[in-house]
Amino acid sequence: MTTCAGKPVLVTGASKGIGRAIALRLGAAGFSVTVHYGRDKVGAEAVVAEIRTGNGTADIIDFDIANRAETREALERRTGEAYWGVVANAGITRDNAFPAIDGDAWDAVLHTNLDGLYNVLHPLVMPMIRRRDGGRIVTMSSVSGLIGNRGQVNYSASKAGIIGATKALAIELAKRNITVNCIAPGIIETAMTEGVPEEVTSAIPMRRVGKPEEVASLAAFLFSDDAAYITRQVISVNGGLC
Repeated sequence: MTTCAGKPVLVTGASKGIGRAIALRLGAAGFSVTVHYGRDKVGAEAVVAEIRTGNGTADIIDFDIANRAETREALERRTGEAYWGVVANAGITRDNAFPAIDGDAWDAVLHTNLDGLYNVLHPLVMPMIRRRDGGRIVTMSSVSGLIGNRGQVNYSASKAGIIGATKALAIELAKRNITVNCIAPGIIETAMTEGVPEEVTSAIPMRRVGKPEEVASLAAFLFSDDAAYITRQVISVNGGLC
């Protein structure tokens, strides 16, 4: 897939769902994957074990991405290992009609999804630059960040913010040969989308929800040599939803 195989990469929120699929895909490609989790240690350990079973290299790290001090401390403990690539995938939802979104639900989603992007990337960017061998950053937005979604004003705001941050950071890092791109999944088969009504599925032109592996394949491509000239892009994996 790439001559970048063997280089260290971090995938946040990798204990389940899309993050799990991405970590497994990058591990199979030969990257040394750090599997991050916030709460699901058992799930993260299972991902590490699966990568190692396939003769890949993986380790584990835990921190709350919404906690800036905790995140920085956990990442700076690894100062001897500057990551070549980062997939900023971790995030949460607190869905409700806007009048029913209280301050706690608004703050939780914005602090985790948008502030969490800063909390993870800020300690890692300068070490990536100092590697002097390029790099990859992939952020995770959503179709909700592109077109908005009923009942997700907080989530849509956070994911739209990620798109803006990604595009700006891509400009800053381009001359360092570090690409920064954003994936905006549609409705993907994960615990977060369990119980999707049939009318929602019928609104998708392909008439089905996506699979985490279909998002992971795009992330793996963006980490490959073939994607070395692709940066500042938002690519949606959505079955034609938008």
